[in-house]
Amino acid sequence: MSAQTVRLMAFDVDGIFTDGALYYNADGDSLKVFNILDGLGLKLLQKAGIQTAIITGRGSPMVEQRFTELNVDFLIQNREDKGQALAELAEKLGFEQKDLGFMGDDFPDLTTLDVAGFFASVPNAPCLVQEEAAFVTNSLGGHGAVRELCEFLLKAQGFDLLKLYQMEYV
Repeated sequence: MSAQTVRLMAFDVDGIFTDGALYYNADGDSLKVFNILDGLGLKLLQKAGIQTAIITGRGSPMVEQRFTELNVDFLIQNREDKGQALAELAEKLGFEQKDLGFMGDDFPDLTTLDVAGFFASVPNAPCLVQEEAAFVTNSLGGHGAVRELCEFLLKAQGFDLLKLYQMEYV
């Protein structure tokens, strides 16, 4: 499993971009909290030419709003079989296993193992999930783990993070 060949990095949401907690207000509406560091990580991947995707088993207007703001290339919600969703996306793009990465934190994410050439996780994932990962972040899900992974991928591919950042904002 190599980070050096990833051309499409896909992510689960709950437990990766969020801390995995479900927040409900008095009216029963749910809320999600996203870390701003992760958003810049996605922007850096995109600037480097790495496409981004969200593949999540749940559907949420907050997920749609956040990842539309970040111009994520592909947003796939309500897909329990994430491996099948990733395989369909790869076929659409003409990508091979070595081109695909996935970051997940629980058993449903393991369906991507036969599809993605690179799998990453977080330290608060179950041990069985962490054992399958080529890379486990130091940061917890929802606390900059995505950003940490993005920087790891970019460095593995020889990118200078500050130059990428300057290309984006200067």
